[in-house]
Amino acid sequence: MSEQANFKALLTTKGEGGLQTAVVDFPTSDLMAGDVTVAVEWSTINYKDGLAITGRAPVIGVFPLIPGIDLAGVVEASEDDRFKVGDRVLVNGWALSQTHHGGYAQKARVPSDWLIPVPEAFTTREAMAIGTAGYTAMLCVLALEHGGLTPDQGDVLVTGANGGVGSIAIALLSKLGYRVVASTGRLEEADYLKALGAAEVIDRATLSEPGKPIQAERWAGAVDSVGSHTLANVLAQTKYRGTVAACGLAQGMDLPGSVAPFILRNVTLAGIDSVNAPREVRLEAWRRLAADLDVTKLASTITEVGLAEVPGVAADILQGRVRGRTVVDVNR
Repeated sequence: MSEQANFKALLTTKGEGGLQTAVVDFPTSDLMAGDVTVAVEWSTINYKDGLAITGRAPVIGVFPLIPGIDLAGVVEASEDDRFKVGDRVLVNGWALSQTHHGGYAQKARVPSDWLIPVPEAFTTREAMAIGTAGYTAMLCVLALEHGGLTPDQGDVLVTGANGGVGSIAIALLSKLGYRVVASTGRLEEADYLKALGAAEVIDRATLSEPGKPIQAERWAGAVDSVGSHTLANVLAQTKYRGTVAACGLAQGMDLPGSVAPFILRNVTLAGIDSVNAPREVRLEAWRRLAADLDVTKLASTITEVGLAEVPGVAADILQGRVRGRTVVDVNR
């Protein structure tokens, strides 16, 4: 494409009636600052993308903006010696879909420090099947390991198990030898979760209501993408010196618990931020994903859509109606 050419993009605008998102022909000249231009091949839809496109949360800070917090593709032009034309690269988070045009487009221009090489183990499509959700799941696993968790210490809980973070966390933890218990509001998906590696599936209702500040010890560790009462109950049930990695807020941003698990059981609550994680942390997470994620399990989680279908899926993901991972073919 020449610098003057248009390309297909999903653009979100803001008017009196709220946010509107539609496929448009976007001018290359209107791309934002950056020293690497990427011919995007795939993106994905995460919970944060659902919040951004629907306006449920003020993720998008400037309008109009191309949303999409993830992208993967091939370098088209580069002013940085670390990246050459033809290199396969990905971006997770940073300012994408907040103040910088994101991944729902056939082209992106970004600062080179945001780019990560796509591991040899993955295609660009598989990299987006992982996306921010899977990369976040790996950050959670790294936090549990940092807290000293080992498979012989007992069950590890994964909440929001049918979602992107949950699905990949189950696959990762089970391959690493942990006995994983999956918490979900859709028990009809138990076979899917067990195929990913869950040894047991429980109803999220057992965790989502107000509970006692300290409860019977059950979990050696946990990955929580839900927040609110669920996270408070998980902490209250975590074993002595256990670690809980918190990365989401599907139930709510509040944490209606107490200090009891921390001061009576020495529980560690590890906060997980994927948006601004340092580059060296991202490189380690993607290295571990390449080593520890079974791509055959990953394949069972994937649904594929085109750009025009993204707004509908974005709304569904907030309602808990999306299983696993959705990849976006930006060229259809």
